Formats: sequence, C-alpha cells, structure tokens
Amino acid sequence: MKTYDQALVIEFLSRADSYGAGIDEIKKIETHISVVFLAGERAYKLKRAVKYPYLDFSTLDLRHNVCLAEVSINRRTAPGLYKGVVAITLDESGTLSIGGEGDVVEWLVEMARFDEDGLFDRLELNDKLMGTLAETIAHFHAAAVPHPEFDSYEGLQETIRGNAASLSLFGADVFDPADFQAICEAQRAALQGIFGEKLKARGKDGFVRHCHGDLHLRNICLIDDQPTLFDAIEFNDTFAYIDVFYDLAFLLMDLDHRGQRGFANIVLNRYLDITGDTDGLQSLPLLLSLRASIRAHVSATAAGKQSSTVEATHLAGDARRYLEMAQHYLQPGKPMLIAVGGLSGSGKSRLARTLASFVGVAPGARIIRSDVVRKTLAGVDPLTRLEAEGYSPEMSHRTYQSVYEQTRSVLKGGHSVVADAVFASPQERKAIAAIAGDLGLAFHGLWLEAPAEVMEGRVTQRTFNASDADAAVVRQQLSYDLGIIEWDCIDSAGAKSATLDKALKALGLYTVSKGQKSA
Repeated sequence: MKTYDQALVIEFLSRADSYGAGIDEIKKIETHISVVFLAGERAYKLKRAVKYPYLDFSTLDLRHNVCLAEVSINRRTAPGLYKGVVAITLDESGTLSIGGEGDVVEWLVEMARFDEDGLFDRLELNDKLMGTLAETIAHFHAAAVPHPEFDSYEGLQETIRGNAASLSLFGADVFDPADFQAICEAQRAALQGIFGEKLKARGKDGFVRHCHGDLHLRNICLIDDQPTLFDAIEFNDTFAYIDVFYDLAFLLMDLDHRGQRGFANIVLNRYLDITGDTDGLQSLPLLLSLRASIRAHVSATAAGKQSSTVEATHLAGDARRYLEMAQHYLQPGKPMLIAVGGLSGSGKSRLARTLASFVGVAPGARIIRSDVVRKTLAGVDPLTRLEAEGYSPEMSHRTYQSVYEQTRSVLKGGHSVVADAVFASPQERKAIAAIAGDLGLAFHGLWLEAPAEVMEGRVTQRTFNASDADAAVVRQQLSYDLGIIEWDCIDSAGAKSATLDKALKALGLYTVSKGQKSA
C-alpha cells in the first residue's frame, strides 16, 4: 500500500477517544525523533518518519525494527516499563485504530506509564540518591557484555563527523558555523592525541560494552525507590556499543549543564569507588565535550520541531549553551593535590566531598578516601563494618600505601585529587605531599580541628558512612602525638558551609554568583 500520512496518525493519537473508554485526556511529548502520547496507565511512543546523519526512520519497516529493538534493549534495565510493540491499523472504511484489523500503517512502542515527577530532571536530588544512582550504573556496566570488536576510536571519529554534519544543517539560525566547526576540529585533534590512544587500549581491555548510550537525567526515573534507566539507544550501534566512561560522561555533563556539578562529582566518585576504573578519567575532558556537542545539535534539531514558539526559543538557547560547554571542556587544566586530614569526627570526609567539585577540571577532583580504600582491600562494601583485624597496623599500612599509589596514578593521568585520611603522623603527611612534589604539581594540606565533644557527637550520629569510628576511637586518637602540623588548620566545629568557606579561602579559591565557588 501507499505510505500513510504520519501527520494523520499523530492527529489520531492526540485524541482521547482513540484509546477507548476511561481515557479523558492525552498528554503529548515531542522530541526531534519521536512523539510520546500519555493515555491513562499507558504511554505510546511513535517514531517520526525522519532521516538524519545518525538515524533512519524513513520507512515503516525501519520504524517497526527500531520499535522491536527498543523494547528488547530497554528490558535489560526496565523490564516492567516496556510492554511491547503495537500496530496502528487502517480498516476498509478508512478508520484508524490501535491494534485493530486492517493494514498496518504505523508502529508504536507500548510502555507502562510512570509518575513523571519521578524523573531525575524533576526530582529534588540529594547526595544519597546520587550515590545510589552511581551504584545502579556501575552494576549495569559490570553486567554488560564486552564487545572488543567495536572500534571505540573509529566510533568517536564517526560521532565527530556526524556532529559536524548535523550541526551544519542549522547554520546561522542557531549557531555561528565557524564556532561549531572549530569545536569539531578541536575534538578531532584531541582524539588523535593521547585521548585516542587511551581509548584504543581500553577497547582491547574490555571497556567497550553494550551500554545505554543516552544516559541523561530525563532517561532515568525513580520507580519503587530505585533509579531505573530507560530509553536507551536502539537506532545506532555506534552510539550504543561504547566505552563505559563515555556512557557515564553523558550523565556527568547533563548534571553540570544544570548547575549540579557537586552531584556530578558524587556520581563520578561513587562510580569509581565501585569499579576502580580511574583509567577512564584520562579521556573524560574529550568525552564530556563530545556529549555536550551532541546535545547541542539535538537541542537545535528539536527546536525546529516544536509547535510552541516559547519552547523552540528555549531549546535554541540551550543548544548554544551546550556548544559553549563543549568548547570549555577541552580547555587544558593542570591537576593539583589537596590532602584533608584530621581526627575522626572532625568533618574531613564531609569537607572533601563538598570541596572536590570546586577543584580541577569538570566535574571536579577524584576523592581518594582511606575508609573506602580500606574496605576495598578487605573485599567488602564500604558500608560493611570491619572487625578489629581490619584496623591492624599491617592493614593500616596497606591502606595508606594504596591511597598513595592511587593518588599518584590519578594525578599522572591529569586529574586532580582530594586525599581524605586522618594523616595523624608527620610521616604520613610528608608522604602524601611528596607525591605532588615528585610530579611537579601544586599541593595543599588542610588539617581540620573541632572540640572533642563535637567529634564524638558526630561519629555517634553518623549513618550510611564508610567510617567505622565511634566515640571510643575518637578518644583514642586524641592521645596521638601528631607532631607539628604544617598544613592550614581549619576550625570545623561550625556548619558545613562555614568549614567549606574557610577551606576555599585557605586554598585561594573565590566566590562567584549564587554562592558557587570556582578556581
């Protein structure tokens, strides 16, 4: 039969009476490649009949295949959401129906509808939730099958070419053509250098896997109090069979774009605590830049598809901001080492967690925390309490040696570090400082102090914390001979924000708009 006008199908699906009894209202969500119709307890996604440099939905058969692929791929992470594929049919009388009799004129992905307020771009995010999200992603990547046959390097080359082709479609309507061409050239140059060599090696080592491919906040929802990944890429293997760090980079960039670099840093560090994949940090600036440039052309394309002028203007502005971010991520930065020490309950880990996002390239420094390192060496989850042997002199020596080794490795890879440990002895403080000296990098030591009763109260009240220290441990540490403290001493008895301000002043960082700090 002849190709049926998709506009008529969209018009049909936009009417509540098309879905049967009990449906009084339809909500429509439009993107550049699909239209989603929310009807009662179901959601129906229609693939637009479009063709871009990176996808082809131009025929009914192609759309049917990608609908089937979408359901199969997304059942890996959200089996309860993806119900199947349903046809739009046209009977002899010329009447359209969902799953009826007659010729198939369109295909839809049928999903269970969820509470949109559970989408991560709408939720009130917090540290604990972002840590849980990082764990979900880390476990998803660990379960994904490695695909070394996919050339990650060539895939990114193709992505840059595709970005240039897609961006060029819009020209002066959204971007200055010279700007996006310059960014694409800079990305090519970065990929042909050390970033590319690192990514080639990671592909051979099994880090290229069948990932999500579109891992931003709007494709994550909270269902039964668990972060659920959905709407993974089904239409382009180049976008889906990628380095796991490239997958993670999309989420980090999205958080950064929304002014949530602190949460991006939490996700990054929790992910690294679980996976140990600090090797991926070396390519992160390029991967973030690529993710931002993809969102630039996607937002620009979506702007041209909107029926609302207000939304189109908003998306065009978003596209320009993404392109600015893509350029910024490629700016070189010199790593630094900050060590945060102090007795248990002094607030050193709390400060390290909040300070890290202000240090180094996006989304901030790698936090190497002795409490987490100790648990990793013991082979247990960070929240699992260790027995006395976990704190033997031998185990403590191993823990500090691992902190030093990890710190040196991350710094050599070009990423800043915040090292978080008690650092009670002068020898430990000298050892961590010597790492920066050996590498010719800046070092700053911060020593936190608080009254004994404050520290004891803090360790007693802590929950969901990698530290096993209690009030008895604090009293024991108070008897230590700390030697001469040559680091900047900070009174941490007050509020978290006050301690952060003191630390930023000691480090020579300054305040910018809305209380944010920057180097």
